[in-house]
Amino acid sequence: MSNAERGAAPGYPVGPGSRFPPGATVVPEGVNFCIFGRHATQVELLLYAAPDSPEPFQVITLSSECNRTFFYWHVLVLDLPIRTCYTWRVDGVQDTEHTGRAFYPHTELLDPHARAVSDDLWMRTSASAILETGHASYRAIVTQPVPADATPVASGLDDAVIYELHVGGFTSHPSSNVTHPGTFAGLIEKIPYLTQLGVTHVELLPVMAFDAQDVPPAAAARGLCNYWGYSTHSFYSPHPRYCVDPASAPQEFRALTDAMHAAGIGVLLDVVFNHTAEAGASGPVINFKGLANDIFYHLDAGDRRRYRDYTGCGNTVNCNHPLVTAFIVRCLEYWVQELGVDGFRFDLASVFARDQHGDLLSDPPLPWAIESSRILSRVPLIAEAWDAGGLYQVGAFPGMAWAEWNGRYRDVIRRFVRGDPGMCGEVATCIAGSADLYADGGRLPANSINFITCHDGFTLNDLVSYNAKHNEVNGEENRDGSNDNLSWNCGAEGETDDAGVRRLRSQQARNLMAILFLSQGVPMILAGDELLRSQRGNNNGYSQNNVLSWIDWRSIEAESDMLRFVRELIALRKRHASLRRQRFLTGRPSSGHADPDVAWHGERLNEPRWHDPGVRLLAFTLGGEASGESALHVMLNMDDCARRFDLSVLDGRRWCRIIDTAQESPNDIVSTLQHAAIESETCCVDARSVVVLEAI
Repeated sequence: MSNAERGAAPGYPVGPGSRFPPGATVVPEGVNFCIFGRHATQVELLLYAAPDSPEPFQVITLSSECNRTFFYWHVLVLDLPIRTCYTWRVDGVQDTEHTGRAFYPHTELLDPHARAVSDDLWMRTSASAILETGHASYRAIVTQPVPADATPVASGLDDAVIYELHVGGFTSHPSSNVTHPGTFAGLIEKIPYLTQLGVTHVELLPVMAFDAQDVPPAAAARGLCNYWGYSTHSFYSPHPRYCVDPASAPQEFRALTDAMHAAGIGVLLDVVFNHTAEAGASGPVINFKGLANDIFYHLDAGDRRRYRDYTGCGNTVNCNHPLVTAFIVRCLEYWVQELGVDGFRFDLASVFARDQHGDLLSDPPLPWAIESSRILSRVPLIAEAWDAGGLYQVGAFPGMAWAEWNGRYRDVIRRFVRGDPGMCGEVATCIAGSADLYADGGRLPANSINFITCHDGFTLNDLVSYNAKHNEVNGEENRDGSNDNLSWNCGAEGETDDAGVRRLRSQQARNLMAILFLSQGVPMILAGDELLRSQRGNNNGYSQNNVLSWIDWRSIEAESDMLRFVRELIALRKRHASLRRQRFLTGRPSSGHADPDVAWHGERLNEPRWHDPGVRLLAFTLGGEASGESALHVMLNMDDCARRFDLSVLDGRRWCRIIDTAQESPNDIVSTLQHAAIESETCCVDARSVVVLEAI
């Protein structure tokens, strides 16, 4: 059969191909291409020699008789080399108003299953007009498969310390001194820092290929970009800008996970399956709009030209459609099996609980399908259990083993450390693992991901340095970002030379970190908080790909005291199983121990002031969990004056002060008990400080 008979322009010979698997797959004969197009009537494959080639070197028109099986279009291109770039053009019967079916025959579409992509020619402003834009589009790249032999770290989060970081921002600053700043390769060079810090998992802000040009007009006019990456368009491809060579994106990301695993660190991905970079009706056409608009998105039943928006980003992925559910599950399995990912955090995951009309489902298919997957059932699954449409499910996210970002923990601890009175009951509940949220559903402390700060909001330093957000550089006249930060500037707004204010801020930062690591559940810290990184009061740095958001590695010396404090906190948590209990605290003795697992106190032993509206203090004793483990006695005083706490009498042992956030380094936390001060029957705890004693 000649090329003309096969429907191909002169070039590489072609064959019918196969509908399995979707995407571009290197096979012995060449490359098999397959794409979903249920209602398509005409499909073309365009092949390019390079990401910036002005014209395709071959356009292949597929035949419905030879190149279509069920809902899939496919073709085998013989002897095609890897690194070839490609796009699709698809046409069909247009009926956006009644069925939501949309086709754009002059727009080149990106393969939703692309393993590697290029954004060299992409111009979002032109694409948003949905005009004939020539060949200026995203392009997929044919890449070699990655062996499915990744070796994960131990599953589960019971002993985890999560470190949330931005791949680009971690090494983009000139002080990082890495060979390839802002890339997966650059992050590999910083793994020794992570191991010295002691974290067990990194949680990477979005690394699936996203549209960095997706920002509001005012931000675009300032030359800003979508820095965080919550604008995914290619769920199978690592982001090209994080790669030294985008054509080797899977290999470069796999090198990162392999290196992390060799260091004993797990890799969690922040993934964005609630919306895509295509936005609403006026947004660009990239892939899903031109292939499966009626299936992939929530559309208004009254007028299916309108996109339902429960995400604040213009569209909402129709996650519980069977085909979309299958797409998401298989995509996640790919990142685990072939790219070595150890778990996921799902952005605005309450979208997963909405049916095709946007209503709440009691048993939504997607969360259960993810949890029931043979592959995904073995990895941590973390939900951001709310969405922009008002659905809030913290403590009630559907499924069985899902963990959740505990937003209530963040708010309670922030208010307490700020000095809000009458909170000791709520604080105790949070420190004990938030059993009120999780125990009745049969869940465990590890279902609560505890955090004080994350990428979204103030950094730790700014939380104790600003009363209000300062987002003017984002170009939205300070309207963006949350107005309710539960912060306190300690007496001066922003940078100050006042030594007393600076000392108090440092103490407050240590208080927040100490409480986080003394709490049951899984602690998560924001990268740079251990170095007191500041964004100068900006609580919405989504568009700031610059020194405002980057890690300044000179801070290792400038903030060595805080770095040491956090390192020792992590070491203390690893040393004490009582801080990492797999079951909720009961007030009864643990197995093999005579003392109760927890006892709650105020200034007087066993007299917590649960109902005192003016109280700003709490104390508790944690009994040992592991064999031979020492008890811990924790005193939290957020009052503005010192308090004296009673101590229980130990039989033949003594209490030693191992943490005192009112002290300067190195006395704020001791690395060995030999350097600890011995306490008597009472202990004085300075204003706004945390003191921890260990029994020896």
